[in-house]
Amino acid sequence: MLLAVSLRAQSIAPDAPAAAPSAASAPGAPKIENGTSNDRLLFALPNFQSVEDAGNLPPLTAGQKFNLVFRSSFDLVQYPWYAMLAGIGQATNSEAAYGQGAVGYAKRYGSNFGDGILENFMVGAVLPTALHQDPRFYQTSHGTVMHRLGYAMSRVVVTFSDSGEQEFNYSELLGSSMTAVIATYSWHPHDERNIGNIASVWVTQLGYDTLTFVVREFWPDLRRWLLRNREPAVTAQSAGAHP
Repeated sequence: MLLAVSLRAQSIAPDAPAAAPSAASAPGAPKIENGTSNDRLLFALPNFQSVEDAGNLPPLTAGQKFNLVFRSSFDLVQYPWYAMLAGIGQATNSEAAYGQGAVGYAKRYGSNFGDGILENFMVGAVLPTALHQDPRFYQTSHGTVMHRLGYAMSRVVVTFSDSGEQEFNYSELLGSSMTAVIATYSWHPHDERNIGNIASVWVTQLGYDTLTFVVREFWPDLRRWLLRNREPAVTAQSAGAHP
């Protein structure tokens, strides 16, 4: 099934990331430095792995891949994010063996934090380095909404290699499955340590990553809409700089 999805995704995705000259001048457009961006989803959550209409970029070194994941994983915004996830888990009594109260909340917080950090490094740095794959997401902004939606969702199974060729996204599929196994048998409750829970965690991670790719694809459109009132000022400044 994954092979069929991969073949379909490769027919949807472009041969190489396309560049749009106007992107750099768009209001709030992120800067691309050393092959990564300073973008933030909803102006808050780190989105440094996304590059917007960037065209072909040089491959990231192993050090750059690890640094990119480190910046994202330990960004200050992540701490309240995991606090919120732990609160939801506490309210729904997920993984009931953790219990309630401050101790239960602390366990859920540590579990969520550990899951997120481990997957970020496995999917974004460890396997991309070992397999020479590009962990970045190339946002396109081209084509119909359905075409772009298909492209974004396909990134779970198709990615670019360091040499710029499209290939099966082993980093995502293997990285998320390895994370599910390691996390389940490390810090999750003993009664959750079974194949069924591993499969559930893996599928949940893939679903979350797919949704994240979709949000990354359409976030620049939303950002431009939110900052649309700044366009005249940017245009006027540009006109003044080049009479």
